Amino acid sequence: MRELQALLDASLSRSTAHLRSIVTTERTLTAEQLTATLTGMCTLALSTVTAKGEPRISGVDGHFLHGRWHFGTARTAAKARHLAARPAASAAHMRGESLGVFTHGTAEPLNPLDAAPSPDWPDLLAYLKDFYGADAFDWTTEVVYYRLDPQWMTVYAAEPAEAG
Repeated sequence: MRELQALLDASLSRSTAHLRSIVTTERTLTAEQLTATLTGMCTLALSTVTAKGEPRISGVDGHFLHGRWHFGTARTAAKARHLAARPAASAAHMRGESLGVFTHGTAEPLNPLDAAPSPDWPDLLAYLKDFYGADAFDWTTEVVYYRLDPQWMTVYAAEPAEAG
């Protein structure tokens, strides 16, 4: 929680005056409130970059675990190719005008085909199988899962007292 709170505080403090006029201390969430709010699957708008430097956005199932977004896609998806070559990514989770969570960071594959899986992969795989069902995918060859390691994250909450 301390690490996530430090990230949220540092991100907001180095944001533009315009953003700080919207995401004020009265209109944001603490790390504790955020983790209580982002449970289960949260739809993310994920932005990647093509080889020509063109932005691409698509939807993914996001799971906010241990203060980080985790998401998957088919190994054959364009976003998987983009992230393999250029792992910088941005993600946004919005619930109408009441909540917005915006993250910029680096996507790390947790179950790559060409390397050993992350030490975090077994626990995430158990969580995913429990959430989607053990037979939902061929977890080894069909899908690749990532953790978005954030360098910047901010949260807008219209009614912080109602969060969590």
